[in-house]
Amino acid sequence: MQAVAQEKYETDMIKTSAGNLEITFIGHGTLMFKFDGKVIHIDPWTQLADYRQLPKADLILMTHEHMDHLDLKALEILRTEKTVVVCPQVCAAQVTGATVMRNGDVKMMKGLEIKAVAAYNIIHKRDTGQPFHPKGDGNGYILTFGDRNVYVAGDTENIPEMKKLKGIDIAFLPMNLPYTMTPEMFADAAKAFKPKILYPYHYGETDTSKILGLLKDTKEIEVRIRKLK
Repeated sequence: MQAVAQEKYETDMIKTSAGNLEITFIGHGTLMFKFDGKVIHIDPWTQLADYRQLPKADLILMTHEHMDHLDLKALEILRTEKTVVVCPQVCAAQVTGATVMRNGDVKMMKGLEIKAVAAYNIIHKRDTGQPFHPKGDGNGYILTFGDRNVYVAGDTENIPEMKKLKGIDIAFLPMNLPYTMTPEMFADAAKAFKPKILYPYHYGETDTSKILGLLKDTKEIEVRIRKLK
């Protein structure tokens, strides 16, 4: 199963104090982590992958209720009787047996510390005036792997809660318009909390090379561009 993932998708290996963290870049807002014998899927979406060919999940994290993040078919394929599914309250009615986390909650799941972080829009809104992602609905997540804190932001802008983060080693920030951040918002957020490694993700047709220019003088941040359309 692992070989299938490595053949089709880019992967990175991150060293931690408790062993290697393998990151598989499936696409869009969808990631897969492997750590300490466990498989963690983030927002699995069947439009991007044949999940019958990927490892079953020990842990699934969903950021919000939009169909490219909450895919019941993917959940059905990946879940076993031992799988823990974590989601915000807005998803709970659709996902049987899920553990709900609200913004600010911290829980231990499958031996990992997970913190739910706010994810919402301030600027980008629908024609009705409603934000694409209202405050309080969605989660980003910080997962701790050994001595490494990994932040998966979900669909969000450069909100105050993000700018206050400390000690983030690896961050995944979204940059697809008009739903999340412009490159300028993205760079503003990154400069505020300074992750050591920064991955643009969920970037759609946005030109990721703009980030390299906007952050070229911020030497403490290593920007890594991976295929995640």
